[in-house]
Amino acid sequence: MSTPALDVLAIAAHRDDVEQTCGGTLLKMAQLGHRTGILDLTQGEMGTRGTAQDRAREAADAARILNVKFRHALDIPDGRVENTWENRLKIARVIRQQRPRVVILPYWQGRHPDHYTCSIVGYEACFLAGLSKLQLEHEGARHSDQRAGETLDATDSPHRPFKIIYATLYYDIRPTFVVDITEQFELRLESIYAYNSQYEDQAAGRHDFPAHAEIRERVATMARFYGMLAGVKYAEPFLQKEVGLVNDVTLVPVKSI
Repeated sequence: MSTPALDVLAIAAHRDDVEQTCGGTLLKMAQLGHRTGILDLTQGEMGTRGTAQDRAREAADAARILNVKFRHALDIPDGRVENTWENRLKIARVIRQQRPRVVILPYWQGRHPDHYTCSIVGYEACFLAGLSKLQLEHEGARHSDQRAGETLDATDSPHRPFKIIYATLYYDIRPTFVVDITEQFELRLESIYAYNSQYEDQAAGRHDFPAHAEIRERVATMARFYGMLAGVKYAEPFLQKEVGLVNDVTLVPVKSI
């Protein structure tokens, strides 16, 4: 039997990208009763610090902290996330299996090519997954849920997410909206700290990675900035391409003056 559909699926290039950009939002959605999940495109084998095995263990720990129901890592080469037909199909297969209503992608510009390519290939995979005549081969017939150990049957039933939003924390652009994560901030920070191989002080990458003692201040400063835009303490920023819809202008949140 297949598992229930996800309400929210965050797709990112690397293990720990989701924790940094939208971990608080995923946790908040889970606390509201929604089923959430994470799809990492790579194993993290090219990282300056740690190994793919380290990242797998740490990702599982972070998933438990964020209370996600599904986490899976594809085998797209780290540092070589490319918008190919094969990669689009790999992501589309997961979208059909998990059937998310909302997909979170990284913003389509940024410093790291894997990040902005993930945005493009993720969007195109969402489109492909909804094509009724697209037949996907079963990937070994099934794969396992990293967190819960559930077995997921592959399916050819088309599915296209209703909503795609973009986590913009990696790029300096004014967001369309922010999510208040004040109550989720401490656990979001704990999910980042779960990546010991990345954020513990060490010689490797010391000029590129912040010192462990600085992480909280950095994360808090960014969250405070986006929270300030909406009058809350901590927030995560997002962008949507489409125009929003308001039914009652007297209920629009965030005051103007």
